[in-house]
Amino acid sequence: QVRLVESGGGLVQPGGSLRLSCVASGSIFKIESMNWYREASGKRREYVAHITHTGRTNYDESVKGRFTLSRDGAENRVYLQMTNLKPEDTAVYYCNAEARAYADSALDDYWGQGTQVTVSS
Repeated sequence: QVRLVESGGGLVQPGGSLRLSCVASGSIFKIESMNWYREASGKRREYVAHITHTGRTNYDESVKGRFTLSRDGAENRVYLQMTNLKPEDTAVYYCNAEARAYADSALDDYWGQGTQVTVSS
């Protein structure tokens, strides 16, 4: 099984920055992509950004230009650098990986436990 652990959430003022981290461990044959989603109170979980195993990134329009996703492939770790944070960015942020645990495994989705980001003055 692939385990994901997020860290780096917290309380920040509008306009501030935070860096989230997600590290994958366990039985990992290959990670195809690592992704971030967020879920605000009372709302559906929504896509934020992803990075593929080749390093290609994509962002939701709501965060484009403010969030940057990078990875340390050697450690199966990704970083989500969030700048110019807005109150509407407040949510629980979840790391997701599309990965194969073994060479003959099907591609599967794995989720972390989430980390709270609160943007408030």
